[in-house]
Amino acid sequence: MLKDRRIKGVLCILAAALGFSLMTFFVRLSGDVPTMQKAFFRNAVAAVITIIPLLRSKEGFRIKKGCFSDIAFRCIFGTSGLIANFYAIDRLGIADANLLNKLSPFFAILLSIPILKEKPSLTDMIATIAAFTGALFIIRPGSNLQLVPALIGLYGGFGAGTAYVFVRKLGGKGERTPVIVLCFSLFSCMVTAPALILDFHPMSAQQWLFLILAGCGAALGQFSITTAYRFAPAKEISVFDYTQVIFAAILGMLFLGELPVTLSIIGYVIVIGTAVVRWQITMRKQEA
Repeated sequence: MLKDRRIKGVLCILAAALGFSLMTFFVRLSGDVPTMQKAFFRNAVAAVITIIPLLRSKEGFRIKKGCFSDIAFRCIFGTSGLIANFYAIDRLGIADANLLNKLSPFFAILLSIPILKEKPSLTDMIATIAAFTGALFIIRPGSNLQLVPALIGLYGGFGAGTAYVFVRKLGGKGERTPVIVLCFSLFSCMVTAPALILDFHPMSAQQWLFLILAGCGAALGQFSITTAYRFAPAKEISVFDYTQVIFAAILGMLFLGELPVTLSIIGYVIVIGTAVVRWQITMRKQEA
């Protein structure tokens, strides 16, 4: 039974990785639409999809007592991280942008110290240092052409990691996933709406379709990853989320003609390899 639940968890997290990589892919395909406009429509679609289970539930939309400030921080860091990630997607290869965003678990380790009062293990700290070393191969500080978007993409990982810490805190307080997701989606829409109104770029039917598909991919990712962690704890399955980078690289090569440079590939190997080793050590400790 435990093994079956773990398999279901892995399958769900693979679906989440595919969903988020498709989101990245369709955001890139939408072309020269401003970043804020892309972020608005991505979250508007996710909000519509998320509100359906809330309307069907008996509780409806209601934030639990004591959760408001944590939801606010989740929204602030999640939204700023999302905008940074979209900015990086438009200016870097989608595999590079995804990998920088996937540094979020390592940022979460650091942020869990002051926010959750958790003490990371020596393995966690070594893994974090190794992961950021791998990120340097992607950021390539000496390359002025991509330094700024790479650093902004790195902040995207920081924002996502910080948001995940607050999601964990909210989960411990019993807040429902659809409420958290809807608050994030609505907040993101409110933040990006002024830029959308002041600098709206008319979109073709194809661009509308791509942004709707990006929102659907994001919704698939959010709900799949939430379901995955119901079947199995994060320490057992989270490493499989890094397949998002592989999915993104395949989509980039097949449809966008993006071939990762050698230094980027080295960075992928270091970061993903670090995540795999950390996962193996965690599993061995659990079995001991």
